[in-house]
Amino acid sequence: MQAHAAKTSPFGETRFVEIVFPDLANHYGTLFGGNALSLMGKAAFVAATRRARRNVVMATSDKIEFHEPIRVGELIELIARVDRVGRSSMTVAVEMVRENLMSGQRQSVIRGTFEMVAVDADGRPAAIEPICHHTSEKTVS
Repeated sequence: MQAHAAKTSPFGETRFVEIVFPDLANHYGTLFGGNALSLMGKAAFVAATRRARRNVVMATSDKIEFHEPIRVGELIELIARVDRVGRSSMTVAVEMVRENLMSGQRQSVIRGTFEMVAVDADGRPAAIEPICHHTSEKTVS
């Protein structure tokens, strides 16, 4: 499986990298699934916060697909993009790509979606401001 080109978002993509050290691994020497989910949730949080410019919380994660293990010593790149914006919620797609630092070979290995909700100071859902310019973002009323 090869890494696929991510869809573009009018807000760009949130990307960050991490190296898989032993403290992130399970007893098999691969990235522990719970740590992978935590990193993906962090990427979704940053992408959603950038879009809403408000505090956000995670409401759900959906269809997290683990295609291949990620070994200790490999680099992982997380790519998050907001795919849908509603009144107070957003759907954020997150992809994790592993990279072998010696060969440079890259492969998309984990994908999932996260529903993030903008909240006010009391933790209640808050409206997300619409974008004023023409975009390809799907806005749902």
